[in-house]
Amino acid sequence: MSFPLLTVTAALPAVGAIATAAVPAAKRTAAKWLALLVSLATLALAVTVLIRFAPDGDRYQLTESHSWIAEFGVRYELGVDGIAVALIALTALLIPFIILAGWHDADPVETGSSRWRPTQGFFALILAVEAMVIISFEATDVFLFYIFFEAMLIPLYFLIGGFGDRAHQHGEKAGATQRSYAAVKFLLYNLAGGLIMLAAVIGLYVVAGNFSLPEIAEARASGELDMATSTERWLFLGFFVAFAVKAPLWPLHTWLPNAMQESTAPTAVLITAVVDKVGTFAMLRFCLGLFPEASKWATPVVLVLAVISIIYGALLAVGQRDIKRLIAYASISHFGFIVMGIFAMTSQGQSGATLYMVNHGISTAVLMLIAGFLISRRGSRLIADYGGVQKVAPVLAGTFLIGGLATLSLPGLAPFVSEFLVLVGTFTRYPVIGIIATFGIVLAALYTLVLYQRTMTGPVKPEVSAMPDLRVRELVVVAPLVALLILLGVYPKPLTDIVNPAVEQTMSDVQKKDPEPDVEAAK
Repeated sequence: MSFPLLTVTAALPAVGAIATAAVPAAKRTAAKWLALLVSLATLALAVTVLIRFAPDGDRYQLTESHSWIAEFGVRYELGVDGIAVALIALTALLIPFIILAGWHDADPVETGSSRWRPTQGFFALILAVEAMVIISFEATDVFLFYIFFEAMLIPLYFLIGGFGDRAHQHGEKAGATQRSYAAVKFLLYNLAGGLIMLAAVIGLYVVAGNFSLPEIAEARASGELDMATSTERWLFLGFFVAFAVKAPLWPLHTWLPNAMQESTAPTAVLITAVVDKVGTFAMLRFCLGLFPEASKWATPVVLVLAVISIIYGALLAVGQRDIKRLIAYASISHFGFIVMGIFAMTSQGQSGATLYMVNHGISTAVLMLIAGFLISRRGSRLIADYGGVQKVAPVLAGTFLIGGLATLSLPGLAPFVSEFLVLVGTFTRYPVIGIIATFGIVLAALYTLVLYQRTMTGPVKPEVSAMPDLRVRELVVVAPLVALLILLGVYPKPLTDIVNPAVEQTMSDVQKKDPEPDVEAAK
């Protein structure tokens, strides 16, 4: 029996979460170091998965399959393709930085009659989310995927509601109310989507007789399993709605701005840079893999929703007064690009969408974490409360600028390659959609540069005149991520080599080929 590498990679942070939560209350620092060491060990395992994965090998590698609930055809079945490997690596990479960035975010602080939850709980919840996200990327049994797709809502609910942002202009009582509202809204939206998906999962079992993604896909390709057109479309919608909520895609996006605004910066990064990628990943793996004909049928509507997300998110970002809400709406716009690339049904579009998931995770982490450092110094999320920061904290301002430029996909930084591929891939098949989507780039430049101008330039406001620059711990968080943005911006080949074979297999699932060029190459 081969070593269960995928199981161990997902199980380690789960065990670490339990161990961290069990650390005595008086040993808060020990709990932090334990969580950090577990996250680093998980990163080492994720790198091992990356090294052992052969891009030109079988579609699903490092597979594990064991009987679980035999009466209902449920198996503990894991396997990774190039897309899953890239996202597992992203998740494992970001968690140590999230833990370091939130090093003091859950320290006990007396706030009137209330007291923040134990530090151990904060870091244990982060590790629990990591474990559930990783196994979601690994699961090839639909029922197993569904369990963890839903279970990750529980630790996130407590991270938002119990360990939310302390920088609230209307006082702690109002802040607690807003955190509770954001947590409940997040939970209800995602639970509603999950319940719809559960009905579709049950329907899939009735039609297919099992939950194994590879077996169902193979039976469909060989003609052994023939779904009625209406059945396939209803099942597709059940899956897609749940993934669109998680992504989030307009008009199912409204939970995200509240959740990110009321979370600490590390939790906000965990949500938008890690957890939300499960939704777009699942569109590729399950929607296109299980329901290829329904995916093609729904493509025009999905592309319209994606373009609305791009423009709507960017427009609302322009008008925001709250730094975190601005970044949240910018992320909604970016997720629109990802969904557009997936449903453009071209190899460039889907490769770009996969790269976008990775690059957006890194760029958003840089921007949001530095915003969190900024907010913790000033005690306010309002853009108007800042000004002239670059004169008193030039390193903070410079890294904030790099994160912002990555957000607007400046050439030379990682998101540019992915956004360019998405637009090219979309334009070759749907030129009108591609043209409209390009306006999102203009708006991104507007909200990013205006944010930087209002917070970092101009006269130094008295409230920020004594603001310290980035400390050593904060530099350790930011510097590697900035370096990775530059590296993947100038040399994305290692990442494209991993994801492109998986994209070709996905294109084969939906029986789509790239459009032929309109102009013949010169001979």
